[in-house]
Amino acid sequence: MGIKHYNAYTPSRRNMTSSTFEEITKKTPEKSLLTVKKKNAGRNSYGRITVRHQGGGNRQKYRIIDFKRKKDDMFATVIGIEYDPNRSANIALIQYEDGTKSYILAPAGLTDGDKVISGENADIKPGNAMPISKIPVGTMIHNIELNPGQGGKLVRSAGQEAQLMAKEGAYAHVRLPSGEMRLISIKSRATIGTIGNSDHENIKYGKAGRKRHMGIRPTVRGSVMNPNDHPHGGGEGRAPVGHAGPMTPWGKPALGYKTRNKKKLSNKFIVKRRK
Repeated sequence: MGIKHYNAYTPSRRNMTSSTFEEITKKTPEKSLLTVKKKNAGRNSYGRITVRHQGGGNRQKYRIIDFKRKKDDMFATVIGIEYDPNRSANIALIQYEDGTKSYILAPAGLTDGDKVISGENADIKPGNAMPISKIPVGTMIHNIELNPGQGGKLVRSAGQEAQLMAKEGAYAHVRLPSGEMRLISIKSRATIGTIGNSDHENIKYGKAGRKRHMGIRPTVRGSVMNPNDHPHGGGEGRAPVGHAGPMTPWGKPALGYKTRNKKKLSNKFIVKRRK
């Protein structure tokens, strides 16, 4: 995927870039695989804001993605690569031999007319899904299940890949994109290859309006707030933080503070923490 640059005929255009969408081969989504996507602007069932800076944005429909890949030993043909507003990765529309259509995450190199298959006897080829027990050590994988049959939970964003490092007994050692080494059941499924649209992280939005279209509202610095609104607020003129380090609006350390529960059951599956 390429990056498109703009002529600087306004100040915001000077720094704006966007995708060339070279990989996209199908413009309109499959209606049978669309569902309503309701907005809540970061509010919970009580109407209280639990996630800040969300609201507005363009209308979107949710694309139903097949993360489980349970249709074994049946070839599917790629009909088209589509844009998905709900994720950074592109998606591929595939049609099985029995006529069923489905969406999957589009790995790098997958194009129209390619064949993909899932199951224990699948080839080691981008887009094919199979149990980790059947994948050779050293292979790059994505869309990894945490528990067998649960559907892919790990490594699903644009340009990401994990590497199968070793197999030992009932578990495999998988190195995630963060650098974390994790034990995953060899019965869990994963998809071969690296997820496409790797230039997504290089896009510069250029202006605030583009983020508003995505449903992201403005973020205000704590140092310009009042003391009752933020620990960084108050003071005459520009004042320092006034604490040992930066803090969240609720008084918790903002940098380097570990929030993971020390009693979490899955801690035993983490062999090496991320860097």
